[in-house]
Amino acid sequence: MLPLFSDAVHAISDAAAPIALAAADGEAPDTQGLADWLRGFFGPLFLVIVSIVAIFFLFTREITRFAQFVVLAIFIGIVFYVPNVIETLATAIARAMGVEVVE
Repeated sequence: MLPLFSDAVHAISDAAAPIALAAADGEAPDTQGLADWLRGFFGPLFLVIVSIVAIFFLFTREITRFAQFVVLAIFIGIVFYVPNVIETLATAIARAMGVEVVE
């Protein structure tokens, strides 16, 4: 086996061992801060990309596409920045379909 590949395999197995042990004990891994970290990482990146595309549409004078893009960006921004919006929407859709939801 290649030395670099075996080192990578050992590093991955060392990192995954606590997760596998926690799953074997019946405990879920602690992911409390994961959503906040992802929002903190991808939120500013999302805003930069939206700003660049919006400026492009304004300079090319494509007002209709600009308006469509802004509406879509607002919808995606709500998903990024409003906590628990996906769970709330899923629960509301399930109740609207008549599925009994256990909370």
